[in-house]
Amino acid sequence: MAINLERNQRYIEARKVTLVGSVVDFLLGVAKIFVGLIDNSQALIADGVHSLSDLVTDVMVLVAVKHGSRDADDEHPYGHGRIETLMTVALGLILIAVAAGIAQDAIRRLFLPELLMHPGWFSFSIAAISVVSKEAIYHYTIRAARKLNSELLRANAWHSRTDAISSVIVIIGILGSMAGLEYLDSVAAVGVAVLVAKIGWELSWKSARELIDTGLDPEYVERIKQTIIESNGIRALHMLRTRRMGSDVLVDVHVIVDPKVSVSEGHQIGEHVRTRLTDEFPEINDVTVHADPEDDESSRPSSHLPARNLLLEELNKRWAAFEESKHIKNVTLHYLDGAIHVEIQLPLDLAVSTGKAYEIAQKFSSLCDDTQTVNNIKVLFTP
Repeated sequence: MAINLERNQRYIEARKVTLVGSVVDFLLGVAKIFVGLIDNSQALIADGVHSLSDLVTDVMVLVAVKHGSRDADDEHPYGHGRIETLMTVALGLILIAVAAGIAQDAIRRLFLPELLMHPGWFSFSIAAISVVSKEAIYHYTIRAARKLNSELLRANAWHSRTDAISSVIVIIGILGSMAGLEYLDSVAAVGVAVLVAKIGWELSWKSARELIDTGLDPEYVERIKQTIIESNGIRALHMLRTRRMGSDVLVDVHVIVDPKVSVSEGHQIGEHVRTRLTDEFPEINDVTVHADPEDDESSRPSSHLPARNLLLEELNKRWAAFEESKHIKNVTLHYLDGAIHVEIQLPLDLAVSTGKAYEIAQKFSSLCDDTQTVNNIKVLFTP
């Protein structure tokens, strides 16, 4: 229930931030294109298209955050976080497409001087307002992105900042054109296109890497490794794998524990590791811990050994002649170093003397003399 409330609150906050940005993007986009048309500034028109592309991505962010915040279900056992990732890829591709269109038109005008535009102070004023507005939206959105640990909001924040930077380029182009260098307005438009394409590529590439389960930064993984190693009961670890899903981090790891601990203690050690990681790394949402009695990363020396039912079937045939075998309470098997270590529990009252206990233990132990499968048989006398 707490997770549901947290996800719902995350969606509400992300929606609020994005809606504020959407209103600003719409007003700026329309104003830039309108003023660019009447005041003859190609760079401002390009910047207006950039602002309206921000509006499109704002809508994408809203859709992604809403559906990406949904809980896991039967069809999506790991949740819906990748919806944010997929939308971020699409956002980047849209930016690249917009940049290509802007650059194509601007370059065409550079080679056809009669098509060059001549902006004035009206265009300069709108561009200046855009710089201030978009920089404010950047800071507003980036604070929310850090609070919610959302790569999608962080991407949208930087999208807003590129709009502010592109408006600075537009201002330079307008001032140059007003000074008699008419081509600078189109050059500025190309500069805006290059900037937009660069951001689009970075967003798409980073999110595409997430979609193919690229691991986290080595420094971050090393911090996770040290936290696991310092946990109680951990002798070593291997096969540490990390990946990101939206704002969440998923971790899989194999830990080596004392081979003689019980299944329940091995599980408890794994739970301790999971709790430490989720407590110390808030972005870690899911941890899978596999407890190993030995390092099986490079080789699996015990994989050829028989399963419990087959081994016990063979052992029962061998110790059927022993009267004591009728009183066996439990048999524990340890698969280690390519062999099986057997522990047999017998009633304490069978060990009427130290000599008798030794005699019984020797009888059972002799069963493994002619086999390479069983390394040793230990007899325990318990009440």
